[in-house]
Amino acid sequence: MNKNKIASTRILPLALASAIAMAMAQPAVAEIVLYDKDDTTFAADGYINAFYVNSDIDRPGEQFDRNQARVKMGFLPNWIGFNMSKQVDDLKLGARSSFWVTINDSETNGTDTAIDVRQFYGTIAGEWGEVLVGKDFGLFARSNILLDELLGGYGQVSDTLGLVDGGGVSFGNIGSGYPYPFPTSQITYRTPVAEGLRIAAGIMDPVDTNDSSPTGKAYQDSPRFESEITYEFELGGAKIYSWLNGAYQSSDNTDNTVDTVTSKGVGYGVQAKISDFTLVGSGFSAKGINPFFTNNAGEPTLRNMDSDGYLLQGAYRFGKNRVALSYGKTKDEGNGLGIEADFETRAIAYTRDINDNLRLIAEYNQFEIDGQQGIGNLEDTDTLALGVSMTW
Repeated sequence: MNKNKIASTRILPLALASAIAMAMAQPAVAEIVLYDKDDTTFAADGYINAFYVNSDIDRPGEQFDRNQARVKMGFLPNWIGFNMSKQVDDLKLGARSSFWVTINDSETNGTDTAIDVRQFYGTIAGEWGEVLVGKDFGLFARSNILLDELLGGYGQVSDTLGLVDGGGVSFGNIGSGYPYPFPTSQITYRTPVAEGLRIAAGIMDPVDTNDSSPTGKAYQDSPRFESEITYEFELGGAKIYSWLNGAYQSSDNTDNTVDTVTSKGVGYGVQAKISDFTLVGSGFSAKGINPFFTNNAGEPTLRNMDSDGYLLQGAYRFGKNRVALSYGKTKDEGNGLGIEADFETRAIAYTRDINDNLRLIAEYNQFEIDGQQGIGNLEDTDTLALGVSMTW
């Protein structure tokens, strides 16, 4: 019964293929200015990556046990982005559109590569702050993923979740440290940075979480509310970046026998940079939220169940070389697989910067799913990934 329950809640590979992306998190991106005249600029940036990957999968029953080789993109897909800005009197108008593609769709789609739009928004800014309107990444768990030290690497590829053979990205530390702040339509206000402090608050398009009735329909009479507070400061020679973010939404159903699902969560963390060392600790605690996707992608039925997780990382840079260690864990009562389970990821990564735009990456990752209440171990997958990334 447990195996059938897991299979029925398995995340579709196509949904996973659209799961990752954070253009603004790539430090090596240097946009190419295509137009700069009359207080108007238009520029482009991009990212390309590919990995040779070998995953050793061990699952109960042995029918899934195998060694699977892939040539695959990593935690971030490939993208091209366009940025616009224009000064009009006291207002600065801006816009960004980014288009993300998978390099792993040839087996099922031939050459029909899907273009996934993660960002398509405009901004209106002045001395009073900035308003963003359109589609962008959410605020809840935003800094948790943006400051992941393995963001440009590979991460976990759970076979249970359909990632080993999937046509999209790997999962990084999603589901084993934080949920993914899925791109969504929103209206968000950000204050100016005041002595390192900045506040963002927005309304997001709500999502169905309890559409489980054959006769009823899930609905929301209010939008989803998300916010984030960030604070930067220096202490004893260390540069500190800290954050606190959260989300709240309620979803009802016209069938009064279906319970209301109140989705609420809080994320938090701190990054400390001391000379060539970087230390990061982050976590989240949520109820009624999908532990993989903050917007409940695919709209599986959720309940008022808890999930919480944390991520601990350390990195050291010496010259053009960098070594990072990572450990993440998420405990979920059942909104992920339909059963109570723990998800755990351990990783070590080495990167070598050839120049400002070219990077070599090697990563070893161990991922585990442990079912609770006597179910036992559900998956052990070890992955070696060797790759290259290019930015402009």
